Parts: sequence; structure tokens; C-alpha cells
Amino acid sequence: MARSLLNKTSKKRSNSPHAGAGDDESARGRLLSAATHLFCKNGINATGIDAIIEEAGTAKTTLYKLFGSKTNLVNAVLESEGKQWREWFIGAMEAGGGDAQAKLARIFPALKSWFAEDRFYGCPFINAVGEHDKDQKLFRNIALKHKKIVLGHIEKLAGELGSSEPTVLAHQLGLLIDGAIVAAMISRDPGVADTAALAAGPLLTQPKAKKKRAADQLETV
Repeated sequence: MARSLLNKTSKKRSNSPHAGAGDDESARGRLLSAATHLFCKNGINATGIDAIIEEAGTAKTTLYKLFGSKTNLVNAVLESEGKQWREWFIGAMEAGGGDAQAKLARIFPALKSWFAEDRFYGCPFINAVGEHDKDQKLFRNIALKHKKIVLGHIEKLAGELGSSEPTVLAHQLGLLIDGAIVAAMISRDPGVADTAALAAGPLLTQPKAKKKRAADQLETV
């Protein structure tokens, strides 16, 4: 995930002693962009505040003024990246219209295009949870919130598809998505998305929920 911000180049700018609201907004954007890039590329724990402000071209006092702490900055990065990634991912499924099967079939081609990007470093949520104490609830809760929204949209399409168990189908596709992301991060091979698509194929053509016959729906007079 980390797709949108990582495609933007951080612009270093000198700090003005007369910075106003517009400057704060600009600095916030540069800090988020720089932190996203460095967190995803090098890891959250391995990235210090100094590296972030150097890439963003801001002062340390500006970072603490806008975010308060590194933890708050991490939270802001995850929330921002999650929102942008979901907009891109859901948009990729919906682009071109078609029925639910066509939309679900676009999942893995979209992921393949993401995996092929130079700045693909995996999913920031998986990475954040993976490099911290497994009892740490903050990042896990943000990751679960993100996953719930993604799976919710897939489940809606699964229902439109006529799946007898749309929740189960959504989770099955979710596992293939997560597996493909991790495999692509490790192998640097966008083609793993094609393999995931092959595995997803039978799921999208599974038996549909049986509709009640009209006679069964008639009330007995």
C-alpha cells in the first residue's frame, strides 16, 4: 500500500521565520511524504527524526509542532496512506464498470501494476505490525481498520456476484492479496500477482447462492 505518496518527490525548502498556516500545511505534506518514503523503505524503527526532517527540508521544531511525536507521525502516515491506497484500489476495481465478477477480476492486475513500481516496499500496515511488539495494539488497530474497509468492499461485490458466503469469499481473496503483497516484496517479482489471480479464478466462479423458487415464496392462503 504506500502507493500514492511514494510516487511524489519530496521538495526541500528553506524554513521561513515567518511561517504561516499555508507554510504549516506545506510542511505537513512534505513531512508525511518524507516519512512515508523512509518508513516504507528502511523501516519505522530504523528511521530517525533527523532523517525525516532532512528529506522533508523542515526543522525538527516544525515536526513536533505539527505532530507532537514520532508515534503520532507514524499514525498520520498510516492513516493517510491507507486512505489513498483504498481510493486507488477500489477505484481500480470499479474502473471500466462491468459486473461484480469483472470488478473482482481486476484486483490482481491492479496489484501487479503496483508491484512493478520502483518505490514498492510492501504494505506499510504489514510492515508496521511486523517490526513492532506483537502485543502493540495501536498499529494493529489501524491495520485492522484499514483491512475491514477493504474487505467490506470486496464482500459487497461478492454478494453482488451471488456468492453463497460473501464474507468467506472476501476473506479468501484478502488472504491472496496479503500473500501476493508479501511475496512481491520479498521476490521483487510483479508476476506473483498472476499466480494469485490463478488461485482466485475458481473462487470467482464458485456455485452461487440458490434463489428460492417463486412457488416457495407464495404465502399459503
